[in-house]
Amino acid sequence: MKRSTSGDVAAEDSADEPAELAWWKTGVIYQIYPRSFQDSTGNGIGDLAGIIDRLDYLNGDGNQPLGVDAIWISPFYPSPMADFGYDVADYCDIDSLFGDLDTLDRLIAEAHAREIRVVVDYVPNHSSNLHPWFVESRSSLSNPKRNWYIWHDGRADGSLPNNWGSPFGGPAWTLDPVTDQYYLHQFLPEQPELNWREPALAAAMLDVLRFWLDRGVDGFRMDVVGMIIKDSEFRDNPTNPKADPTLPPDDIFGRQIHSFNEDQDDVHVTIREFRRVLDEYPDRVAIGELGYSMSRWIKYYGDDDDGLHLPFNFRLMQMPWEAGAITRSVEKLEAALPEWAWPSYVLGSHDAPRLASRIGTAQARIAAMLLLTLRGTPTLYQGDELGLENGVVSLDQLQDPQGIRLGVDRSRDPARTPMQWDAGPHAGFSTAAPWLPISADYREGNVATQQEDPRSILNLYKQLLRYRRAMPALTAGRYETVTNGLDDCLTYRRRHLDEELLISLNFTGEERSLSIRDDRRASIGLSTHLDRIGGVDLTEFRLRPHEGLVVEVSP
Repeated sequence: MKRSTSGDVAAEDSADEPAELAWWKTGVIYQIYPRSFQDSTGNGIGDLAGIIDRLDYLNGDGNQPLGVDAIWISPFYPSPMADFGYDVADYCDIDSLFGDLDTLDRLIAEAHAREIRVVVDYVPNHSSNLHPWFVESRSSLSNPKRNWYIWHDGRADGSLPNNWGSPFGGPAWTLDPVTDQYYLHQFLPEQPELNWREPALAAAMLDVLRFWLDRGVDGFRMDVVGMIIKDSEFRDNPTNPKADPTLPPDDIFGRQIHSFNEDQDDVHVTIREFRRVLDEYPDRVAIGELGYSMSRWIKYYGDDDDGLHLPFNFRLMQMPWEAGAITRSVEKLEAALPEWAWPSYVLGSHDAPRLASRIGTAQARIAAMLLLTLRGTPTLYQGDELGLENGVVSLDQLQDPQGIRLGVDRSRDPARTPMQWDAGPHAGFSTAAPWLPISADYREGNVATQQEDPRSILNLYKQLLRYRRAMPALTAGRYETVTNGLDDCLTYRRRHLDEELLISLNFTGEERSLSIRDDRRASIGLSTHLDRIGGVDLTEFRLRPHEGLVVEVSP
């Protein structure tokens, strides 16, 4: 596939694009944090039946559905909830808080009836300390499951096995008094790490994938998948000389370069095993949560399309919200990808501050157009389509263990406050007081109110999603950066066969006049302000403050 960064019109590719792409290439994924989506039982906590109740909002024949193609559901497994489900006590069941297996089966069937694929979380790095496997493993040095977890003696002086830290604060090792050995937990002490170098454990965890695939799930989002293999010698991590000097004293993890506790070369052997299991089933997708430098990150696609289908790309969340920085990031990704690899983009999640709080409510519309018109698979986080900002969670309301241990400013709770459906009690999320507080502006910032406002950000998302489905250039087309003469506006071209779109985004609060070297006829297909269409002169056109345009260019 030819890629260009020129402002001139490039020649068409000599070969046609594929006639049909996999659903996970053309589709849009919507993340659901189940505790905060919809409560069906009146206990103040969302559940699987609540998701079923809201499927028509996501897609279907209801009142102008959002129009997403897949949902990714954060963990719903049995758990003591030390980390709200990421401490799994049984990989093949449902926590009664969320429902049961029959409820999940019904959710999958109802979603599929609405042409919504279902992706579930897979947590391969660690389990709960209450998982039966760990209970057995810690019972004695000779237990058959001893090696299913990572145990290590202390150093000769009795100190910890190495200097690794936890992002939740403190060291990554806890001494177990039963056997007088340390176990590894790179998160909470209640989340001991699985030992993927043990063949029996690896086989059991691959069978977990098959269990859910047999029930009809369409794929997995694999939690911290780059951390599952550690240095076999457990060497100390080096100190990071560029670490933030204001980090809390307990933040060992943040002060280190993570050379040995994650992203080891032999992790790709295990990821190829994941892929082989998924390839036993048609049309499934493997998505991975990981960061790392581009040269390391790109390896998670595999050597020849034998790795993850979609390593999550968080780069746009981690850089200044500026046209130049985003342009460079997109171009770097496009240049690095093998021909067969497919890009992905993420702007929000349950682990990061809300998109509108990071970049401002006006720029949230620019972000929507960017996310849904770049080449690749976009993932939306629930509530971003409403422009929700961080919730206000006081110290005495904190639930997130990261915030409780490291301080309120490190809490992820503000991004996890409940979905706001209407202006009624508790925003229509529950009939009871929710597990986290509803935002104070819920009477205006809710689905029902924004449905009725033709220029709301919700209706912008709906129009963008419909437009994306209707225009093959946005799903199958190539990406080309276009020179526009300005440093604070981003312009790019998406083209597929004889269909061509020009997307131009104003990252400022001031009007901008752009000039593109193209005298063909063109017309506005969509504005982020949802108030103008019609002809436009590409050699001289304007973007209003915080405005983005999709322009249709005649052949």
